[in-house]
Amino acid sequence: MASNTQTTDAAHGAAESAGMPQLDFSTFGNQIFWLVVTLVVIYFVLSKIALPRIEGILQARQTRITNYLTTAEEMKLKAVEAEAAYNQALADARTEANKIVAEARAEIQAEVDAAAAKADAEIAAKAAESEAAIAEIRAGAVDSVKAVAKDAAKEILGTLGHSADAKTVTAAVTARMKG
Repeated sequence: MASNTQTTDAAHGAAESAGMPQLDFSTFGNQIFWLVVTLVVIYFVLSKIALPRIEGILQARQTRITNYLTTAEEMKLKAVEAEAAYNQALADARTEANKIVAEARAEIQAEVDAAAAKADAEIAAKAAESEAAIAEIRAGAVDSVKAVAKDAAKEILGTLGHSADAKTVTAAVTARMKG
């Protein structure tokens, strides 16, 4: 048992005297060599493989973004042109609509004027007919009044005991009718 304890103590003492291997000054040269080799390998791997791929991806992304921006600008110009064409078409349509409305108004006004002229002519014709009828009625009424007046005058004179000839009674009634 004593030998076992000595061995364990020796191993423990060796581990304590050695410390951390990274801090052992006797291995610094070797550690620095492998550090430089590892960094050079990492540099070459990054510069020859990883970084060119990343750069390619970034360039492709930048190219895509530039293309999208160019396409967007072209689309924006097309949209502006389409809007201008739409506004022009709308203005043309409004002008055409106003023209159609003006033509319709002119046609309606012409129809109204023609109908009014026709109605005026019909009214004038009816008025002339009515005036002729009134004149006939008036003439007939005057003749009837004269006849009644003559008969009444003869009867009155006869009742009063006077006698008058038909010419005198007609002349008196005519004179009185004129005013």
